[in-house]
Amino acid sequence: MSTNIVNQVAYLRTSREFPPEISELTVEVDKAYVDTANAVNNRTISIFPTNKPAINGESWFLLGTKRRQAFRQVYTFTSTANIPHGVEVNDLTQFVRCFGTYTDGTNSYGLLYGTNVAVAGLISFYVTGTDIVFMTGAGAPALTSGIIVLEWLSSP
Repeated sequence: MSTNIVNQVAYLRTSREFPPEISELTVEVDKAYVDTANAVNNRTISIFPTNKPAINGESWFLLGTKRRQAFRQVYTFTSTANIPHGVEVNDLTQFVRCFGTYTDGTNSYGLLYGTNVAVAGLISFYVTGTDIVFMTGAGAPALTSGIIVLEWLSSP
């Protein structure tokens, strides 16, 4: 197995030999606890809050070894009016994953992220420094409600 794998730490050993001597056992149990805590803390966290951001468990290393945490928040809506996102943005490339869905009351549709040009038959959205902005193309289904999920990186 390669020793040049980034995520070695997140995996727990499947077996461990514990020494019979209590002082050595104490040290080994402490190590086992730290290994378990590190593995659990290095997973993606499946919390999707609407009231404030949550750490999503992802670590991004865009500038060498400097770690940037990722955050997630869900926004609900019932119209295509702009939605203030409340994220302090130093750089719009902080938004790393944005997706959503909406309904017309009968069917469910995906929201196209990443364009400020109306596309016929679709509702899309993009993110500015302050708002989530919708674009409604001609012939798009009527929107009654939906959700958007934004995920972004902490400031460097």
